[in-house]
Amino acid sequence: MDNLNLLLDGFANVVSPGNLLVALIGVIAGTAVGVLPGIGPAMTVALLLPITYGMDPTQAFILFAGIYYGGMYGGSTTSILLNTPGESSSVITSIEGNKMAKAGRAAQALATAAIGSFVAGTIATLALVLVTPFVVSFAISLGAPDYFAIMLLAFVAVSATLGSSRVRGFASLLIGLVIGTIGIDAVTGRQRLTLGIPQLADGIDVVVVAVGIFAVGEALWVAAHLRRKAATVVPVGRTWMGAEDWRRSWKPWLRGTALGFPFGALPAGGAEIPTFLSYATEKRLAKRPEEFGNGAIEGVAGPEAANNASAAGTLVPMLAIGLPTTATSAVMLAAFESYGIQPGPLLFERQPTLVWTLIASLFVGNLLLLILNLPLAPAWARLLRVPRPYLYAGILFFASMGAYAVNAQPFDLILLLLLGLLGFGMRRFGLPVLPLIVGVILGPRAELQGRRSLQLSGGDLSGLLGGPVSYVIYAIVLILLTWPLIKHLVRRQSP
Repeated sequence: MDNLNLLLDGFANVVSPGNLLVALIGVIAGTAVGVLPGIGPAMTVALLLPITYGMDPTQAFILFAGIYYGGMYGGSTTSILLNTPGESSSVITSIEGNKMAKAGRAAQALATAAIGSFVAGTIATLALVLVTPFVVSFAISLGAPDYFAIMLLAFVAVSATLGSSRVRGFASLLIGLVIGTIGIDAVTGRQRLTLGIPQLADGIDVVVVAVGIFAVGEALWVAAHLRRKAATVVPVGRTWMGAEDWRRSWKPWLRGTALGFPFGALPAGGAEIPTFLSYATEKRLAKRPEEFGNGAIEGVAGPEAANNASAAGTLVPMLAIGLPTTATSAVMLAAFESYGIQPGPLLFERQPTLVWTLIASLFVGNLLLLILNLPLAPAWARLLRVPRPYLYAGILFFASMGAYAVNAQPFDLILLLLLGLLGFGMRRFGLPVLPLIVGVILGPRAELQGRRSLQLSGGDLSGLLGGPVSYVIYAIVLILLTWPLIKHLVRRQSP
């Protein structure tokens, strides 16, 4: 009952004119960047981090939440009309969505994506309200060894499940951990990896890293590979759904929501796996399986619902434990730290107004997105005609301005360029970006918890083994690391 009262207080805060305007700006900006290929919510939040420094923290996170949900909505527009997913989680949507568009059913595809996103987002946000307090209660009982084990699990899970190979995933994580150790050691007071440069004594600001790797790296990569001319877009009329479309869509919406939320809450779960599972499930259960591959509406409704439900799920570990599971939640975690706010179990006690206003803004933003997306789909489609040189020149300009605004030091612009080239190189050689960001953000925190555990045990390694929680987590880590070998042995034994 207390949580319900706090949520109602959060709604009262959100519907104030100022916060409502911020939410509207967030969902519009999020949808716009979600529509444009190659520009995701993670890059947009990273770009806006420096700009929001002067804002009230509550308004800043309402803005970020709107961008996050809006980016998920907008990604479907690009997938359906252009067959070019704006986010990796929208890849599955393009399989059937673009086929529907080419068959003259773009309006129905966009409608089922928008309504499915609204249904999934609303149900998943309600699940967030119900589940997060239990996760917080669990997190309060954990000690330093347990937190160290959880962060180790995040490192292994993110690195082992993302990218084209485990080696590339762990290589990206190592780069992030190295960047995270730059600066003065909090215990010994000695400088680490500063190369004698005074500006590096305080370390590299997470905002500069996020903007460099996401915005500059992605802009350089996409600008180097996409066509210079405006894209050819399938024309869109008024978005609508017939009775048959509703009948075929509502069950996939619910099944996609049930798949997306739990995966979003898992370390490195993300939205890619549940969208694929949703597509496979709908294909198996379909009464007309022959339509799959030729424009089945179930193949759009289910994955889009899973995509948006996963977005709400990622906020559970981020708010309750301080554990990011996606690129956008990692950048949002950096935003919390830039305001001096520490996500975790104590966040709900120390900043209840901020947390419950943020959660309430997800409900409001979801409704605003539905109102915006259904009538304005043709307008969003026109954004796809923006010439690529103008688009990425603007991104680089705002990235430079944002990075300079962090400390007002020209040295940060040099770091931004170097990190942008690093991000470009990582994409060139197939290294996933998320392990690097997780390493930068969680690396120092894992080091702190590991040192605390060892101090409590007098330097004995047994101090890293806390209670039953850490034993279970280390077992999961061992399974993740040895899974390729286990799978190989099982295949050899099977006839």
